[in-house]
This record gives sequence, C-alpha cells and structure tokens, in this order.
Amino acid sequence: MKLSLSWLVARQAEIRPDATAIVMGADRLSYGALDAASSQLARLLREAGCARGDRICFLMPKSPRAMIAMLGILKADCVYVPLDPGSPAVRLARIVEACDPSWILADGPVVASLNALASPAVSVGWMGPATAAGAQFSPRFTFADLGAYSTAPVDASNHGDDPAHILFTSGSTGAPKGVVITHANVIHFLNWAHGYFGTSSDDRISGHPPLHFDLSTFDVFGTLTAGAELHLVPPELSLFPQKLTEFIRTRALTQWFSVPSLLVYLARFDVVKANDFPALRRLLWCGEVFPTPSLIYWMERLPHVTFTNLYGPTEATIASSYYRVAECPRNDKQAVPIGTPCDGEELLVLDEQLQRVPPGQTGELYLGGVGLSPGYWREPELTRAAFVAPPPGVSASGRIYKTGDLAMLGEDGLVYYLGRADSQIKSRGYRIELGEIEAAVHAVPGVEQCAVVAIPSADFDGQSICCAFVARDDSALTPATLRAAISRALPSYMLPACWMPVDRLPQNANGKVDRPALRARFLETQGADRLH
Repeated sequence: MKLSLSWLVARQAEIRPDATAIVMGADRLSYGALDAASSQLARLLREAGCARGDRICFLMPKSPRAMIAMLGILKADCVYVPLDPGSPAVRLARIVEACDPSWILADGPVVASLNALASPAVSVGWMGPATAAGAQFSPRFTFADLGAYSTAPVDASNHGDDPAHILFTSGSTGAPKGVVITHANVIHFLNWAHGYFGTSSDDRISGHPPLHFDLSTFDVFGTLTAGAELHLVPPELSLFPQKLTEFIRTRALTQWFSVPSLLVYLARFDVVKANDFPALRRLLWCGEVFPTPSLIYWMERLPHVTFTNLYGPTEATIASSYYRVAECPRNDKQAVPIGTPCDGEELLVLDEQLQRVPPGQTGELYLGGVGLSPGYWREPELTRAAFVAPPPGVSASGRIYKTGDLAMLGEDGLVYYLGRADSQIKSRGYRIELGEIEAAVHAVPGVEQCAVVAIPSADFDGQSICCAFVARDDSALTPATLRAAISRALPSYMLPACWMPVDRLPQNANGKVDRPALRARFLETQGADRLH
C-alpha cells in the first residue's frame, strides 16, 4: 500500500461519508462531497496532461473549494504550491517562475494578481462558479465543469517519499525559497500528534493560519485524516477580538492552534472570561515565543484546557518538539521551554564544531529526524548549507538542519529557546542577545507585547537597540518608566536607546511579528523617540 495524505483523507470518506469535514460560515462540506469533488478535479487535471510530480499552484483564500483544490492536486499525483493572495504580484511571479507549475488554480478576489501571472505556458483553472469580472485570462475550466467527471475513487500512485507540497518562505537574498515537504514528513508528524493529543472524529478544530503558512498543514490534514471537523476561521475575525472569541464559543471548538501574537492580542483586550470556551480541550501555539504574562492570562481563565508549546521551522514539518505546560507559571519571568522531541525527531544543541554543548550553556539548535525536508526546491547550494552531515556519534540522523536558533539544554533535560543567532549583536565589545532584552521588557507589569530590533547607528557602537511595545490600556507606561524598570534587570549597554509605543506590533502574512517592517519604521524615525 502506498501511503499518502490523499489516501488517508479518502479513507475517512469511506468510513463517514455523511459526516461534516469542513465548515466556513454557513457552508458545510461532508467527507463524501469533499472526496467526490477532489476526485473529479484529479481526473480533469490528468486528462489535461498533468503528470506525477508536476507542480500546481493555487491562489485562493481559505475556503472549502481551496480544500478540494489541495486534495485534487494530490490525487492527480501532483505537488501543490499555495500562493498568498495578499502578496504583491511581483513576489508571486518569483514563486511561479521558481516552481515552474503546469497550472494555477484560483478563486476569490485574486483577479488582479492572476492577470499579472497568467501566461501561455501556465494553464488557469477557475475554482469559482464563473470567471470573475475583469479577468484578462481564459480559464481552461470553471468549478461547474467538474460535474462532467466521475466521482469514483482515483488510483493515485503518490507515496511517502514524493513531495506533497512546496512552501515558499522568505530568503536572505530577497528571493523566496521553496521548502519541499513530502507525504511522509507530514504523516510522521500526524501519527505522533493524533496519539499524543488524542485527536478523534468528535473534535472540532480551528483553521486559523493562511494556507501558505506551514501551521495550516496540521490544521487541514490533522483534522481530515482523523475524521474530525475543520472550522476555517475567516481572516477578518482576527481584527475583532470579541468576534473571534465568540467564534470559538459558538463553534464549540475543541482545539485551537495559532501563533502566539493573536493570543496576546486577545489577552490585551481582556475578551476571555473565567471558565470560557467549555468545549475547548487543547490550546496549541507555534511559530514564536508566547510571552509568559499572556500565557498566565489564558491559563488562569481556562483551567480545563491543556496548553502546549510546539516548536519547529518549516524545514522540519510543522513541529519538532513539544512542551505541555502542566501548571500556570508562578511569575512573569518564568521561562517556558520548547521541551522534548516529538517521536522520531532530534533536538541537538551544538557548538561551532557541531559538538554537543553541556547543559546550561548556549549553543545553536540543530534538528534531525523524520520531519526534515529533502531541501529547497532547485536550490542545491542553499540545501547543502542548511542541511549538513553531523560528526560521528552526535546524531542518529544522516543529516541535521541548522535552524539559526540559539538554545540551551536545561538541567531538567528540557530544551529552552533563547532567540535567533542572527539576533545577536555586538555593541561596545559586548555580545548582546536581543531576545534577552525582550524577556526583560515582557516581565514589566503593564507590557502586553514587545519586540526588540537593532538598526545601524552613527554612534561609536555602530548599532542602536530599539524597542517597540504595546502597553495595557490601564497602565501608565512611558519609554522613560519602562527604561527605568528594565535597568534593574539589565546592564546599561543592553538598554534600548530608542522606544516606540504602538497600539499593535506589525505582523507579516503568517501573523508573526514583522521585524523587518519594525526596523524600517525605526529607521524612518531615526531616533525621534530616543532617550538621553
């Protein structure tokens, strides 16, 4: 048997064809309907000449039809490449050029972008009922045309080692780089997650991240391979805390998974009631550090919920480690570890010679195991630089991934994330971790969220440390009082020179703090809020 993601979802359709698979707004799609429509799409794509291993992009917002597109592409033995509908057309064009797709499947308010991307070399399939107004391309089909094809099961030949999708992330050169993820990469993680979290067909699971973000892989396939309900969260709800928490209540969600920034935002507006969300069993986060004060806010209000920190870059497929927070932290400064490896994974804290660092000392975090991507799409040099061979006796894996994250193995046997290696700066002869400054600011009462960046400076130290912060509405925090507070925890050379109070930290398309945008904002002001 050739195990693939599409086969696992099709198996659930055989077991519970009438059960609800996907919910968005008033729309509900059953497992049987999802399986039938995706089989029709697969047959259409095969008839049109799509072959095993072909890349097919899809440019559409979260929707049931987007799920049909993803599964149909996989059933056609092809590789799906999600495109961010919110990205500039220039960036999308770079991705399309890099992955060399045979098709682009599209739907929703993306006509302007698609007009810029369409070319004779790439066929367009419109997953809406009719081509949208203003289209300058001629689609090969619309969603209505799927009805001409059989809904019978498709004999797909994809298996574990085949790529399932390519996720494009930001590259240091400015060009997006494509992370290849195989069926087996995802299936290994799902097998662990289903066993650890006890996912079952009676779960109602959130689908909050956008489909081009790797966290959505867990939402989509973690739900659909378990026969559960996937409740897609409309993106606009993230701007309205009251509406988002009402969504969790009315949908009676049993699992919530998102980046911490959103949870911090909800805590800031104090929209979570005591013993709220009675159906919720699990709250998971990944992608960045969850500030301890905000974690305390959530845990105090939801004593019936389990809280789990997941860690892992896109290159290691969703997450490589986990830590269940057993009890509410005792104070705002208590660190939350990234924990221990998921089954089949390795976490290695190594020095510059790739030797293990003793407990209590800082090193760079490397990952090994079943989740590692084969590498970057058509980027052999980047792949060789990031995925390296470990010295004998250091790792059981044939290769390990250089995360660029700093970490420490604690005396308790747990791994602690300490920040990005590239967030380390040198000022006045001192090595400074910007993450340590962030931790000190987060610990100040009244701070909801903060981010620390460094920008070039004409001063003798060459770099200026800058801090943007979000204060609670009832606090009287100012840059001066905040600087005075952290001066009791940090030496003078680590104190930010520039401060910027903001209503909300800028975020990128994945909901993480957009540090490049924050640096640009500080560069524009050039120290207008500098303290002397």
